[in-house]
Amino acid sequence: MDVAVILLTLVGLMYFAYRGVSVLVLAPILAMAAALLTSDFPSLYALSNVFMPAAANYIKLYFPVFIAGAIFGKLMGASGAARTLSAFIIKNLGPRHAILSVVLATALLTYGGVSLFVVVFAMYPIGAETFRAAGIPKRLLPAAITLGAFTFTMTALPGTPQYLNTMPTIPFGTTIYAAPVLGLLAATMMLVLGTLWIKMRARKAMAAGEGYGEESDAESAGKESDPAPGVIMALVPIVLVFIINFLLTNVYFKSPEVVDNYKALEVNINGTWPVILALGVAIVFMLAAFRQYLFEPNKQVFDGSVGSLLPIFNTASEVGYGAVITALSAFVVVKAGIAAIDIPDLFKVAITSTSLAGIIGSSSGGTGMVLAMLGNDFMSMGINPEVLHRVVLLAAGGLDTLPHCGAVITLLAVCRLTHRQSYGDIAVVTMAIPLLAAFTVIVVHLTTGLV
Repeated sequence: MDVAVILLTLVGLMYFAYRGVSVLVLAPILAMAAALLTSDFPSLYALSNVFMPAAANYIKLYFPVFIAGAIFGKLMGASGAARTLSAFIIKNLGPRHAILSVVLATALLTYGGVSLFVVVFAMYPIGAETFRAAGIPKRLLPAAITLGAFTFTMTALPGTPQYLNTMPTIPFGTTIYAAPVLGLLAATMMLVLGTLWIKMRARKAMAAGEGYGEESDAESAGKESDPAPGVIMALVPIVLVFIINFLLTNVYFKSPEVVDNYKALEVNINGTWPVILALGVAIVFMLAAFRQYLFEPNKQVFDGSVGSLLPIFNTASEVGYGAVITALSAFVVVKAGIAAIDIPDLFKVAITSTSLAGIIGSSSGGTGMVLAMLGNDFMSMGINPEVLHRVVLLAAGGLDTLPHCGAVITLLAVCRLTHRQSYGDIAVVTMAIPLLAAFTVIVVHLTTGLV
């Protein structure tokens, strides 16, 4: 019965989120309902002692990233830099390749180590301008951004510096370049099939007479007649974020002196610090170099700051819900049931990983649970550790984007779209195709032995 309660609240969360009910209200109510119906602990205890600490901890960890990313994206749009880049893309690649351009630009940032949430803020103004110029419906923009950020660059490409790709390295003794052939195969499938899907949907919509859609004054990045920086200058902020983040991550914060200094303070180096510093430098650069294009810089910074609040609180609310669910005794039964499925080992690994990611609504959360609960069991199966590494991640990048996923909610909030408008295409490119890629990789490995 208690397991049914978990499933009921999960279905309720997905259904009402899809219907447009605010997760800020929905998540705590359903978390309290789950505690009440299971009688594991009082519902008010669940709210105050489980939900709120988890949500507050998330905000504590990621608020600087969210606010810096939101200001960065706002300045890129308000200065006209996003408009310049989109015009350059359309001019050189043509409207036929606008979708692929947005996907690849997003992928470049993600593979460069920029946080997924920051990429959402940074790519929205560029993607919006590109889609608007090409006449592609805006409702397809979230699918293009998620394809570039939440799929192959997060779970498949060997060497991706995203945090998720580092998680299996300790329990499995692997590196971030684990299973390169299988990873490249999965990445190619996701990129090609995902792009073809969005293009097909765009062609049908445009053939039916659907254009970009209504544009609000709040999201406008400027008119064609407004002055804007040139292409090179418009690229500089993105290049700054890319280079500074890479150098801080791979050089400065890995130098023995810096590591020892933080060890002396009994503090671990925070993986968000390089991104925050890189974004800070890029923001200062834009405020100085783009001052002739930013007519109200104080207002733009303020609007960007305020714009970061709804996305981070939405995501934190999801984290709080997940904390309550995982604290219930019935969740142990769920974990045991998934682990006990009688199927070939690699398929069991994939199903376990994607199921837990789906319940939590997070690929990193699902991966963390899989590694903590079943990492040793998986290693004892005799499977190549590199294959384990890649399959766990590929599968975690499947059901993690169910409607209650915090990253999806954040993206839709930033794009000012609803689940009803955009979620169907997001589901295809971030769930259906990645799961197909994951199971294809398993079949290829089992039949050929490729790693």
